[in-house]
Amino acid sequence: MSKNTSQQQSATVLSDSLSKLSADDARSKNEVKVADSLANPPRRHFTRQRRRLLDNERKQYARMASLHLVKLQQRLPPNARIGLYYDGFGELPTQPILDWCQRLGYLPYLPVVGSFGRTSNGSEDKRLRFVPIYHAKLLNVPTRIHSLGMKQNHHRRLLWARELDVIICPLVAVDSNGNRMGMGGGFYDTTLSKSYKSGAKKPLKIGWCYDFQVVEQLERQSWDVPLDAIITPSGLRWFR
Repeated sequence: MSKNTSQQQSATVLSDSLSKLSADDARSKNEVKVADSLANPPRRHFTRQRRRLLDNERKQYARMASLHLVKLQQRLPPNARIGLYYDGFGELPTQPILDWCQRLGYLPYLPVVGSFGRTSNGSEDKRLRFVPIYHAKLLNVPTRIHSLGMKQNHHRRLLWARELDVIICPLVAVDSNGNRMGMGGGFYDTTLSKSYKSGAKKPLKIGWCYDFQVVEQLERQSWDVPLDAIITPSGLRWFR
């Protein structure tokens, strides 16, 4: 069996697993617990609006959005490393992104939120690490539920965000300048702040969302890291 065939089979198995995990998450009490406890009214509004969508509606919107991934390929190297996430809170499903990675030979990764010690100023290190999901053996690695409700794989091969070419970022809302509202944990902003401030060209920060999540303007905080682009069912839009 060739290496490519083996990787394709592994990705196919993982694809099925990802679909199951997403379905499990959608039914999870954690989703309701996290979304309903959000103190920010706009954030609560958009998370509830996402949850009102039926599963088949989410999948249809995701298929529409996936048609625009081809426009992203022009900016990516061969064997690009793509960070994505489990869509467990009513987000636009990420399964089509995994399928796209499989077709083009891109390497998909998932974020891990963990206890990685302290930063130089003594605060908790909230930067995400990323684990590969193209090896079939990851299916045997137990997942755990983070306090925010997301499922996570564990693996010894942890990558920093700067080692990825693209990070598909979850979001609650995004404005016409690429300012992103997340779930409030600050993990993505913390993870991406250093590369953003240094002007690094990678990773590209791409939002993946429904069209109703795009608004004219959001209040921006000093620590917020804007997106480079968003992909919605209606198209791909670059901000910078």
